[in-house]
This record gives sequence, structure tokens and C-alpha cells, in this order.
Amino acid sequence: MADYFTHFSCLLDVGTPDKAVRALALFQSLREADQDAEDPEVAGFDLVRQDAPDGSALWIHDDEHGDVEAVIRFVLRLAEELDLTGLWGFQYALTCSRPRLDAFGGGAHVIDLGARKSIGWTSSQEWLAAALNGEDPHA
Repeated sequence: MADYFTHFSCLLDVGTPDKAVRALALFQSLREADQDAEDPEVAGFDLVRQDAPDGSALWIHDDEHGDVEAVIRFVLRLAEELDLTGLWGFQYALTCSRPRLDAFGGGAHVIDLGARKSIGWTSSQEWLAAALNGEDPHA
């Protein structure tokens, strides 16, 4: 039996040490609320402050089985709570414990923090399929 994994590791700079503290507090409160939730909000990733106590960067990484959509939801919520602006993005990898067809790949997402929305994404599997079908994979 094969195990499938989604992995990512990225930084989000929230601008100030105070905002980093607020972000961690929000993450912890959501994590506590998720303990009994049927559809947890912040499962599938962990959040760690970099260069504490003066740092404003947050390290977002998977906790074995990453949830890309949960990261996007959380970052959009942080953007709202902390009034973040600018573009932010991250990449992810799809891996498998055994060789399987269509088990490996990855992608990336770009979020406009000020507009509070995802503005683009790509999947290496979809890109490859389009290229092999003679389509323009950049369209």
C-alpha cells in the first residue's frame, strides 16, 4: 500500500513582531477549536515564528500530510485580521511512498493579501497534460 503526501515549507512576513504574535495567537485559538471539529480549519500545517522575539516572519509547513487549501484559508483570514497587503505565494509538492503513476507533482498558489483572494495557481500535472496534448500550457 502506498502513502501519499503533500509537502510545503514557506515564509509569510506579517510586517511587525506584534502582528506575528497576533497571528500565532489566532492560529492557537483555531487549533484548540479544531480539536472537536468535524472539518478542522487549521489542520494539515503548522505555524512557527521565525527569529523570535524580534521577527515578523512566520514559517508555514506541513505536518506530514499538508493541506494546501487550509493554508490558503488561514492566510486569507490573517490578511483580514492583520490588514496585510501585497502578493504572497507558496509552492507545494505531491509525493508518494512508492512509485505510482500520477502520484508525483506539485503546484503553486499566489494570493493578493490586500484584495483577500487567490489570484492564480498552477499544477504541474495539468501543465504537463496540456503540453502533451499540444495545448499552450501557459494560456
